[in-house]
Order: sequence, then structure tokens, then C-alpha cells
Amino acid sequence: MRRDTTAWFSERVGREMPLVAYGHFGTPVLMLPTAAADYLEYERFQLIGALSWWLDQGKVKLYSVNSVNQLALMNRQASPQERIDWLDRYEGYILDEVLPLIRRDCADDAIRPCLLGISLGATSAANLFFRHPEQFSGVMLISGSYDIRPFLDGYSDERVYFHNPVDFLPGLNGQPLELLRREGRPILIFSGQGRFEAPDRSRRLAEILTHLGVPHLLDVWGEDVDHDWPWWRKCLPYYFGRFFG
Repeated sequence: MRRDTTAWFSERVGREMPLVAYGHFGTPVLMLPTAAADYLEYERFQLIGALSWWLDQGKVKLYSVNSVNQLALMNRQASPQERIDWLDRYEGYILDEVLPLIRRDCADDAIRPCLLGISLGATSAANLFFRHPEQFSGVMLISGSYDIRPFLDGYSDERVYFHNPVDFLPGLNGQPLELLRREGRPILIFSGQGRFEAPDRSRRLAEILTHLGVPHLLDVWGEDVDHDWPWWRKCLPYYFGRFFG
């Protein structure tokens, strides 16, 4: 399997940000790590290996980046306003630095990657995708939470509202909503019902999308399906087969 790494200093987040790409061709998939993890997390937990068939067959090319969660939503030492500042910075990093790199690498200025996030990575992926649906071809949300207010000590303002999918999505209209309503854009919302899973969070997001008329797949697996890597290594190959052939 082809594996390429790169890094550059991002002025937006004030630090060097590494990126790893897996595969040689195929639909680009941008992977956002869980919690405070790094760009190699999916490799360490053998998820890349579980997806090796799609990589070897040129069905997908995976790109994995660092998060800033330890500076943003998980940073209890920072004020809520500072945590939202970090969400803005990270969004700029993804949109203005990572996406152009992916497009250059794919030799296609119009290509739009599919987003994938697990746990807190799904929170980040949902926020990015629903705020900027024109930039992405779909999203795979695995075992996530879609309300950031518990991370902000109850603080709320306009900026929090527009970074919180369960707040801003119900009022979505115009071109962004029409983009989301188009067929052929996979929106997967997955949860188990086992230890440390919270399927009601996924059901709530799905209910909002249903009300908006946005096609999506809500898939809630059984009570033995825990919030843990062995299950994520099982579910993602199933969905890659469904969405990427």
C-alpha cells in the first residue's frame, strides 16, 4: 500500500500540522481523528489495514490529519470563546490548506473529498460538512455527538450556535439545503448501543435531517456494539463496500 506523509507550519493554528495519505487512486476520504489523537491514530488502531482492499483496488485514497481538540472542545483551561476560536482556526486549516493539498494530489481542482470522523472526530466532521456542504461529497459519522454545548460549560452565543449542528441545521435553507438534499451524497450516521455509545445523539441528528428532507442513512447496531475500535474496524469496511464499491 502506498503511504506518503507531509507536514507544514500552519499560520492558522500556529504549529506544524502533519498529514498522511494512504493509497494511489480513488475517491478521496478525509479522516478526522478521535478526541485528542493524532494523524496516525487510524493506522495505529489497524483501521487502515481493515480498509486495505479499497486502497489496493484504487477505490479510495485516505487522508488523515491531526486534530486541535485538545486546544478546543477538550480544553477546560480555556474560556468557551477561546474554544470556539480554535474551531474557527481549524476550519480554516481544513478548508484553505488541506483541501487544496488534496485537490493538487488528485490533480483535480474540483474534487470534493468525503469526510469521515469517529467519536469527537464525528463531531468535527459533522460541523464541517453541514457548514460547508459545497466543499465535500459526503460524510461518514461514526459514534459521534452533534451538540457541542456540553463541552462549553453551558455557554452559548451566536458563534456557538453556528458551530453546533443540532442548533443551526433546523434553520438551514437556500443553496446549502438544496445541496444536502441532492441524491448521491452519502450521509451516514452510525452508532452502536453498547458500552459508552449514545445512540440517541445519532437519532436526534437523523430526525433533524428527516425533517429537512435530506437523504441519509441512520444505522444503529446492537447492544453488544461498543464505543471501541474492534467495532469500528468491523463497521467501516461494510460501509466502504456500500458507498465505494
